[in-house]
Parts: sequence; structure tokens; C-alpha cells
Amino acid sequence: MSQSAPPVFHDPGHDHARCAADAIAHAESVCSQRGQRFTPIRRHVLEALLASHRPLGAYDVIEELAKRVARPAPITVYRALDFLMEQGLVHRIESRNAFLACAHNHDSSSSVAFLICERCGAVGEVAASNVTEPLIVGARATGFAPKMTVVEMTGICANCSKAG
Repeated sequence: MSQSAPPVFHDPGHDHARCAADAIAHAESVCSQRGQRFTPIRRHVLEALLASHRPLGAYDVIEELAKRVARPAPITVYRALDFLMEQGLVHRIESRNAFLACAHNHDSSSSVAFLICERCGAVGEVAASNVTEPLIVGARATGFAPKMTVVEMTGICANCSKAG
């Protein structure tokens, strides 16, 4: 049975609890397969990011966590975010200096673009290899060794466009 790709932007009425539970299950599976520990603080940070489909800054994550557990030190949250990014479970939205949970499977060579809605703040993720590959090839041709390529685009998502 093939699994369909998640939508770029979730419908406002989607089952968010199921969405978050699926993302946690994905994180558990990824960590288990890689022999990594999905510690309680890492889980709590991911759950805080999964509370919505909007990116959160590290201090926003701390505020979200403080609603449910003892307020963690910023360094603890940053370490958890670093771990989650290394595992491909969280992305950093550079233009917002914020973090976004991700439940997609990425290989190390895949490139993504983030579509950021200016109205609702939601972020969608789409494949961008066809855009980034020429940049990477051009950079390598100059002797540059690219490490990370980030593509971000702002605009209005389909949900907000429909809402008027």
C-alpha cells in the first residue's frame, strides 16, 4: 500500500491531532532506525513545533514548553533543535530565524523550498532540486563547496486565497 504525499499546506479543518501523532511516530521511527535517542526533551520540543504548522523561534518553543513542563534553559532547547535538524525532523526557516517540524523523508541530497504564507504564517515544503541543482553545479564549477542551499518564497497560500 503506497502512502500519499502530505499536502503542501494543510486544510484548515484537517485532523491536526492525527497529523502531530503521525509526525511523532515518524520521529520515533527515524531515531530508532538510526540508533539515536528520542529523549523526552527532544520529544517535547518537537511536540511544541507540531502545535501548529507555523515556524517558531527558539524562545517561542520555550514558552510553548513552559505551558506543559518546567521551563527549560535556552541551551537545552537549542541542543534539542540541533539534534532534530540533524535527523531531518525539523527545518530552520532562515528568513524568520525560526524552526518548523517536518515529517517528510529526506535523503541527504534532496533540496526543498519553503513557501511562507504572509497572511496566516503557515509554511509549505516542496521539492526544489530542479531549481537548486544548477546553482550547486555552478558553485562547484568555481571551486566552491556548497554545504547548504535554502530556498524560501513568500506569498499567499491557497487556503488564504480561498478565504479572500
